[in-house]
Amino acid sequence: MSVIADLDHYPEWVDSLTTVEVLETDAQGRPATVRMVLQHRLLSDDYTVGYDWAEHEVSWKLITGRTLTAMDGSYAVEPAGSGSRVTYTLSVDVKMPLPGLLKRTAEKTIIDTALKGLRTQVARVGDR
Repeated sequence: MSVIADLDHYPEWVDSLTTVEVLETDAQGRPATVRMVLQHRLLSDDYTVGYDWAEHEVSWKLITGRTLTAMDGSYAVEPAGSGSRVTYTLSVDVKMPLPGLLKRTAEKTIIDTALKGLRTQVARVGDR
């Protein structure tokens, strides 16, 4: 969860995310409202999300976006053997119409890329 909560380092491991700016934190000092800039060949946006933190889970919902109309998701972390299992959910919607199959494929690609980046970042942080 420490890597997931370290939003300042997301541009190092989240594909196409160029900017992360924490606008507000919660009572525990965790990001609550965050501005992000995504520069991807298929979608670019400057958007704001609100985070809700629990002990082993974080979820977020889109507050504002230029192209995005929804960006709701979560990371849940649970112990698994000698490590942890991470479950990542994501639902994205945009102002332009997208066929359902294309939307689901895009969401799957985002999830797969994010989990791979998270795995790499956890290993990198563990090596420090």
